[in-house]
Amino acid sequence: MAKKVSRRLQELQKKVEDRVYEPIEALNLLKETATAKFPESAEAHIRLGIDPKYTDQQLRTTVALPKGTGQAVRVAVIARGEKVTEATNAGADLSGSEELIDDIQKGMLDFDVLIATPDVMPQVAKLGRLLGPRGLMPSPKGGTVTFDVAQAIQEFKAGKLEFRADRTGIVHVLFGKASFSPEDLLINLKTLQETIDRNRPSGAKGRYWRTIYVSSTMGPSIQVDVNSLRDLKMSEVA
Repeated sequence: MAKKVSRRLQELQKKVEDRVYEPIEALNLLKETATAKFPESAEAHIRLGIDPKYTDQQLRTTVALPKGTGQAVRVAVIARGEKVTEATNAGADLSGSEELIDDIQKGMLDFDVLIATPDVMPQVAKLGRLLGPRGLMPSPKGGTVTFDVAQAIQEFKAGKLEFRADRTGIVHVLFGKASFSPEDLLINLKTLQETIDRNRPSGAKGRYWRTIYVSSTMGPSIQVDVNSLRDLKMSEVA
């Protein structure tokens, strides 16, 4: 059964023309169409020319958004001994060893990022089936398997995000709050684009960028001109 589109969204969709928008123009429109009764996030949905079923066409990395995410990020750390204390002192919302692994196995998922030290990864591995589908499994590539837990906590709290392409080759990632200025959103979006380009999978052939849409959490999709975004220099944006 088709989902019913609310009258609010129908009205907002009328504001979006059937065309590709310049980046700053799209972000102004995103702000204009963020009319929900809660603080909406700004989201990017990027279709890439990759097929993630092949290991050399997978994209999983992190981006440090210069203007932050606008969200309070809850960080959990699984470690041993002094590293648990270090994590607590560095601002981890949850930290522990086997007891935290047990709590997670029982369904406690009250965190946005899970960091683990390399020595506990054999034990953390048994959480893969639970954490993997949610994108919460620690990985070296994602910067969430490290002995430098204090720095990792600081970075994720400050606006570092882990993201990956889904099985259809689409990246879904938030890049701030709709309440941010269009200029700050553009700085974050440009940083995201540069990160995706820098981490282009070795097996990606042909046209890498297909389409990019932005929207607020409950707003309509707005297509952004990929070439205009890539041609922008960060010095022109910042």
